[in-house]
Amino acid sequence: MQRRDFLALTGLTAGGLIVPSFFGKVIAAEHLHSTLDPALKKRLADAALAAARQAGATYCDVRIGRYLRQFVITREDKVQNVVNTESTGVGIRVIVNGAWGFAATNQLGPGDVARAAQQAAAIAKANAAVQTAPVQLAAAAGVGEVSWRTPIRKNAMDVPIKEKVELLLDVNAAAMGAGASFVNSMLFLVNEQKYFASTDGSYIDQDVHRIWAPMTITAIDKASGKFRTREGLSSPMGMGYEYLDGAAAGKVPTPNGVVNYSTSYDMREDAIAAAKQAQEKLKAPSVKPGKYDLILDPSHTWLTIHESIGHPLELDRVLGYEANYAGTSFATLDKREQQFQYGSDKVNIFADKTQPGSLGAVAYDDEGVKTKRWDLISNGRLVDYQTIRDQAHVLGKTESDGCCYADSWSSVQFQRMANVSMAPGKTPLSVSDMIKDVENGIYIIGDGSFSIDQQRYNAQFGGQLFYEIKNGRITRMLEDVAYQIRTPEFWNACSAVADERDYRLGGSFFDGKGQPGQVSAVSHGSSTARFNGINVINTARSLG
Repeated sequence: MQRRDFLALTGLTAGGLIVPSFFGKVIAAEHLHSTLDPALKKRLADAALAAARQAGATYCDVRIGRYLRQFVITREDKVQNVVNTESTGVGIRVIVNGAWGFAATNQLGPGDVARAAQQAAAIAKANAAVQTAPVQLAAAAGVGEVSWRTPIRKNAMDVPIKEKVELLLDVNAAAMGAGASFVNSMLFLVNEQKYFASTDGSYIDQDVHRIWAPMTITAIDKASGKFRTREGLSSPMGMGYEYLDGAAAGKVPTPNGVVNYSTSYDMREDAIAAAKQAQEKLKAPSVKPGKYDLILDPSHTWLTIHESIGHPLELDRVLGYEANYAGTSFATLDKREQQFQYGSDKVNIFADKTQPGSLGAVAYDDEGVKTKRWDLISNGRLVDYQTIRDQAHVLGKTESDGCCYADSWSSVQFQRMANVSMAPGKTPLSVSDMIKDVENGIYIIGDGSFSIDQQRYNAQFGGQLFYEIKNGRITRMLEDVAYQIRTPEFWNACSAVADERDYRLGGSFFDGKGQPGQVSAVSHGSSTARFNGINVINTARSLG
């Protein structure tokens, strides 16, 4: 997952010319510090709201967005690219005659946004002519004029490019000095300046910051030509540049000596470890297929949660709205009524758009709904889904769960995954204590490739690092490991979850969904967990 995302990003930005169409127009670095005048945003919003009402809208919301991104990309001792992008505009959504309409403009004049509102209303009227049932919009109380900002200590956009380049080149040199053959590293920095206004009476100004520091370390055996890679173990975070300060408080040591990172990241330290582990992977024996007890680190588990719980519990997928592209879900509505046994009693899954440091953390979603935490799976039983305002009535809810999102001012907002996480174990349990009881197992760290079916029922997951466990002890590194699951069987095989001391976030900037496609940033937290009797396969290629 992160490897593919990394390659996609470096491919986009290495070309340079492709960046504007995907992320916005290229700008000078000093423009990353500017903001739109709040008074201007309110004037534009009021102009759009008034025009929508005049055109017959019973509801209207206006999103004024300024989306800033910076990429700093290096390889070994060279800077491959530095790109700064901006995308600014207004998206307007209305309900007329019980149907949705949407239009957008990148022109920031009162007349421009008024015309966009009129266009949205005309589209809604056309939709109403063929729509079979009117939109049922759950209530959302207006909150007046409010603001929120990601609680950062150091704005990454304010850090000089020279300092960022020096960091990455130092990281690369450290990896090469530790035996790496090749190193790719980059910084991906995001600032979303989002203003929301609606006929409900809300004027919400939010300033969202995110950071990611991916890298790929490659070691080559020159005699055989064989090579192995290890990705960085950082997580993309809803934080500022303070994430890269490498403070000891952010480090979580694991029983095999690998350091994982929670609230801060020492990129240089991780690069050195990755170079050594990539070399070790070259010599590691291939796994013997069979049944194993798996100890899954949070740097790995986030992706399994994302694919086999986060997506199937999106209500629009359950209802079939995404069937043409993203798929449906095995977790149908009748299973909620039955409180379906999704996992063992150790499995407690919650959604939370307020979680500090997470990629999805905001105070209000893109429908102006105040965000919250709520349970999806309780003691292994399915109890709820993720909903937005025009879906809430399906579940008999009177309000949205606050998980509506659009990746741009030019995209219509729709239901996206909240931060979906597994709660830590309720009783004290360290990872070392968990491993002591394992007779024949594999300890997996980091995410890798995956495959999952359209209903999120059958899947296969790889990873970054694999360690054999024999009779309660970690013995050696293994290679070519992937495990197969059927979602309910896998989560019901969860026999232990480490306590809150081990809880960490993983996540992705690139959760894809919708037509036209959009991406969202989402985190998934967990503590290390044990799963008994899971089928492991060997992924090595046969050259004979």
